[in-house]
Amino acid sequence: MKNSWALCFLVLIFLSCGKKKNSMNESPTDTLKSAETKKDSPAIILEQSSLDSIKGSIKAEAVSKIGDAEIKISYYSPAVRERIIWGGLVPFDKVWVTGAHSATSIEFSKDVVIGGKLVAAGKYALFTIPGKSEWTLIINKNWRQHLTDRYDEQEDIVRVKVKPETEDSHQERLRYVIEIDSNTEGEIVIYWEKLDISLPFSLK
Repeated sequence: MKNSWALCFLVLIFLSCGKKKNSMNESPTDTLKSAETKKDSPAIILEQSSLDSIKGSIKAEAVSKIGDAEIKISYYSPAVRERIIWGGLVPFDKVWVTGAHSATSIEFSKDVVIGGKLVAAGKYALFTIPGKSEWTLIINKNWRQHLTDRYDEQEDIVRVKVKPETEDSHQERLRYVIEIDSNTEGEIVIYWEKLDISLPFSLK
């Protein structure tokens, strides 16, 4: 009887060690994939040059503080997946949600200035019109919409023309970054494929 109990004890220890080993070998993309099964758990997209195993567009966000203000961007992040992005998956000269599924939203806890215009504290949609040599970045009142189904130019608060920059490195998944330059100034930067686009802002 004692030998049977000892054998059971050894088997339990063996199984426990095996589980720990498997969890240590779990890849970052598998961990992210597991997290994405939890509703309302957006990911933070990092620099990523290679393909991942996650299918579809990931619910993501970028959050940062500047002075006593908070800025939050909520979006869905598609992957390149060896597709032609600019002028292909994303057409030139058409309004784009700059993400997938729903309109990308941007929320300011304090008033900000973008393109010389006051944007009151609140939640907005962030659209873009990609061009071959110049983009239009748009802050629009109607953030609650599917893609651009109900986009109305009359609801635009700000339109800013910017020049895209080409990066040497590849960004596999669409990524938003809020870069802080000082206590009152910063930039919203969009990275995807080999382009980055910046939208400067300042606190009122």
